[in-house]
Amino acid sequence: MDEQQAVPSAPPPAAHVDTGLADNVAGALAYITVIPAILFLLIEPYSKRPFVKFNAFQCICLAVVGIVLYPIDVVLLFIPILGWAMILLIWLTMLVMVVMCIVKAYNGVKFKIPVLGNFAEKFAQ
Repeated sequence: MDEQQAVPSAPPPAAHVDTGLADNVAGALAYITVIPAILFLLIEPYSKRPFVKFNAFQCICLAVVGIVLYPIDVVLLFIPILGWAMILLIWLTMLVMVVMCIVKAYNGVKFKIPVLGNFAEKFAQ
């Protein structure tokens, strides 16, 4: 008997074409400044995605921390050497946190900054 065996084929393409950025790219871009973070929370396809929302809110939380730290930095400017070193340490820490968040988000990892990540998670729900 010469019966043809059915060879499984690849599933048909999805009915809709997903336009826009992937979640990992949008999550990483949210940390560039606070503006993309706000836009991702306002633009429809991204505002529904939990990973993008979490990263956008975590970026906004980091920005709020930066705004709160600014007056402290102004006071520290008047303390020679020790104050300047503390300002440098504060802003280097902020920079490292932002870079870590960008890299983790791009890799698709939900990285929670201590304390701030919990707030971002609550807001993202």
